[in-house]
Amino acid sequence: MTTTLPVPIAFELPDGWRATPPDGVGAPGAAFVALHSHPDAGFTANITVDGAFRPDPATLPEIADESVENLRRSNASVDITERREVGSEEAPGLTQTLSISAAAGGTLRDLVQSQVYLAMLDADDSSKRAVIRLVLTVTAAQHGDVIEDFRDFVRTVRPDTDATS
Repeated sequence: MTTTLPVPIAFELPDGWRATPPDGVGAPGAAFVALHSHPDAGFTANITVDGAFRPDPATLPEIADESVENLRRSNASVDITERREVGSEEAPGLTQTLSISAAAGGTLRDLVQSQVYLAMLDADDSSKRAVIRLVLTVTAAQHGDVIEDFRDFVRTVRPDTDATS
C-alpha cells in the first residue's frame, strides 16, 4: 500500500519522467514514484519519494546508514561512494551515492542510487522532525545521462504550504 508523507511537499518533474502509482511498480513503501521514459538494458531509471516522522535523536548520517543496511539485508552488495551533509541548521540535509550490485528483474545489475535526505523541523518544536528521502535508482551506464534530471528535481522540492490539512 502506498504510504503518505509526514509533511506535504511540492515538486516538479523534469521532462522525460512520468509519475506512476507506487503499488503498480512494486514500491509500496513509497509515497511517489516517477519513471524515466528511456529504459537501459531492460531497467527503468526511477525516482522515489518516501519519508517518516523521526522524533528520535538519530542523525541524518545514521538514518542514511539505516538505508544502506536495509539494502544489504535484501542481498544487495552496497558501497557508499560519496556522502556529504548539506543545508543549514534550520534545514539540514544529506546526500549520498551508493554503488549497488543486485538482482533486478531476474538479472544481476550494477546500479547507482543517489539519495537525498531532507529534515523538516517544526518551527515551534524542533523535536518534531520529519525526514523526506528522495532516491534516484539507475543503471551505472545510464547514471551520467539522468543525474542532472535528478538534481533538477531535487532543486524544486519544497514544503507545500497550499496543502490542506
